[in-house]
Amino acid sequence: MAESTYPTVVQTVLDTTDPRALAEFYRELLGLDYRPGDEPPAAGQPDPHGADWLVLTGAFPLAFQYVPELPATTWPGTDVPQQLHLDITVTDADELDRHGQRAIDLGARLLLDRSDDPQEALRVYADPAGHPFCLFVG
Repeated sequence: MAESTYPTVVQTVLDTTDPRALAEFYRELLGLDYRPGDEPPAAGQPDPHGADWLVLTGAFPLAFQYVPELPATTWPGTDVPQQLHLDITVTDADELDRHGQRAIDLGARLLLDRSDDPQEALRVYADPAGHPFCLFVG
């Protein structure tokens, strides 16, 4: 009998009420590309893929799945937990500031600022759909 292998995680899937908008946020923030066929349509054209399921490819594949409603996390409160968050590293404090501002410009909200922590400088943001993600110097 052949030696068993382990399953492979292919991508992380984020629920959202607007797959195209959330995919665009992460595409811009992380420099990812659309899976062939998932690219945005020409202006004014229907967007059947963007209404249901989209995939971004690259170093860290992400998928976006439509849900009719998505209660926003109340983190750091506990009423609605994070359930999942992305950890995203940058090289130094200047990059933390630069990419943090890019995230805000793209529609993120700052939830927690520990950028002055000498052990682990980080900021926690919520993406436009409310999913938390961490930017930290790593």
